[in-house]
Parts: sequence; structure tokens; C-alpha cells
Amino acid sequence: MDLHRTSILNQMDYSGDSKEGKPAQATEERLDSGLDSLKEEEYQAVAAELTRLKVDCLPPQHQQQPAATGEPQEWKTQITEDGDTLLHLAIIHEAKDCISTMINLSRNTHFLNTQNDQRQTPLHLAVITDQPDVCERLLVAGCDPTLVDDSGDTPLHIACRRGNLVCFSTITQNCQSEHLNTIMAACNYQGQNCLHLASVQGFLSLVETLVALGADINAQEQCNGRSALHLAVDQQNLSLVKLLLKGGANPNHLTYGGHSPFHLTYGREDDDIRKELYPLTSPALRELPDSESEDSEEEEDEQSDEEVGYDDIQWNGH
Repeated sequence: MDLHRTSILNQMDYSGDSKEGKPAQATEERLDSGLDSLKEEEYQAVAAELTRLKVDCLPPQHQQQPAATGEPQEWKTQITEDGDTLLHLAIIHEAKDCISTMINLSRNTHFLNTQNDQRQTPLHLAVITDQPDVCERLLVAGCDPTLVDDSGDTPLHIACRRGNLVCFSTITQNCQSEHLNTIMAACNYQGQNCLHLASVQGFLSLVETLVALGADINAQEQCNGRSALHLAVDQQNLSLVKLLLKGGANPNHLTYGGHSPFHLTYGREDDDIRKELYPLTSPALRELPDSESEDSEEEEDEQSDEEVGYDDIQWNGH
């Protein structure tokens, strides 16, 4: 399978609900890529294989790394119609013993980075199913945390969207610094990075931690150029606005359309946010951009339509 990695050029994020306990979306994703979507006879076959794997493998203290030149174990080559390996399935159904065995037998191998039809790696599924212990096992065993799913999300993006602080902490503490910097700078296919996702959901602790880890607090969404501060105003989240300003967010940063965060306070109910931004915003950026140019363009277009002459048009040579 092809491996898709994060890139600061990645553009565009499937929408998700903030994490309150375990959201319904997690269940849906598990069904889309899991054992629950198999027919009964397929379920029994996979369950039997997991049981055989558990019985046939040596105890952890006697396990040895397979020879690099040897043939891969049979269980590593088994793929469901959804592209899931047995490790994917074991993680989905939280079969801890099987997970541990497969990870121990696959340290620093491509198997840990296998992507299913939704381009989810085992690490993606460990975050979706809220298993930080599995996240740590995978990272310590050498999995790649920069791989992205079919929405352009790394596992850290998913943790930020869901507000999963434990999985977030596990990933940031156990991945290499260069990987972490790459992940935090990367935008998914909706043009949002981890800081944007945490800001949209209003997860203050994640936002604060991301900034402390070196995330660019003024990074812009790739679709419209909004920064985390713009998003905080959009969400009418005064606490987040204050946190971002304290962390060094630029109140004069403009979107691609030329709007400052203060511009976004127009027509909004929370006057406290307006008061917070007003003294910090450049006087030139307090008034909404002049729209006369747009009006004049529309007038010119209307006028040009009226003045169009059709005398020079030829039809069938006449």
C-alpha cells in the first residue's frame, strides 16, 4: 500500500465533534474500518486467526525479531476487504494481548505503518478508539506518526479535534522532535493544522500545549487565511482569545480577504471580545475594508453587459 505522509503543502479536514467522553463518530469510524462491518462467517474466521496468533506465538520474554531476509509471517499478509490487517482489527476490538504480541513481533517494520482503505494506520485507530497505551507501544516500536489518512489527518490531528488530551500527550512525548514539528506544521485536506482544530473545538489546554511545543500561533488556514485568533473570534470564545493574545498571537494578522480578528467582531453578540481586541488592533484595521471597489466592479460588469454589441458576430459564416 502507498504511504501518504504529512506535508506543509497539504491543503484541506473532515468535520468532527469535540470529544466529550467517546463521541459517536468514533463508533462510526470503527464500523467503517472494523470487524463489525464483516459478515458472520468472516467474523468467525478473523476471530479464529486472532486466537491462533495468541496461542501459537511464544511468550514475550522468548520472542525474537524475525530475520530481515526471511519470509513475513502469514498473519502479517492477511488483509480484509476493507484493507485492515489483523493489527488494525485487534486495535479496533481492544484485544490487548494480540496487540502486544503483533507489535513486539513487528518492531521497526513496515507492518506497523500499513494503511487500510481509509489510509488509517494502527496509530490512527489507537487514537480513534482512545487507547493511549497502544499509541505508546506503537511509537516505541517505531511506527511513523506523520502518515495521514484519507482526510489528510495525522493521529495528532485526530487527537486535537477530539480533545483527547491523553493520546495527544502520549504522541507528543513519544515521537521524535522532527516528526513533531512536521506534524504541527502540517495542514489536512481542509487546510487546517493541529492548532486550528484545537481552537475550533475550544480546547484551551491543547492550544496552550501546542503553542508551548512550538506550534506557529499565527499560522493561517490554507483555505481562507484565518489564524487561530480569527477562529477564536468566530467561535466567540473570550477565554481562547485571551489565551492566544497572551501567547503572542498577532491581532493585526489579516486573512486572505484582508480581515483582522477585530473585523470579525462586527455583528457579533460578545462585546467583551471587541473590547479585548480594540486597543490592540491598529486603527487602520478597526474599520471594515472598503467595499466600494466591489460595488464599482459590479456596476462596470452591468454596464459592459448593456453595451455589448452583436453586429460583429457571425453565424454559419454570415
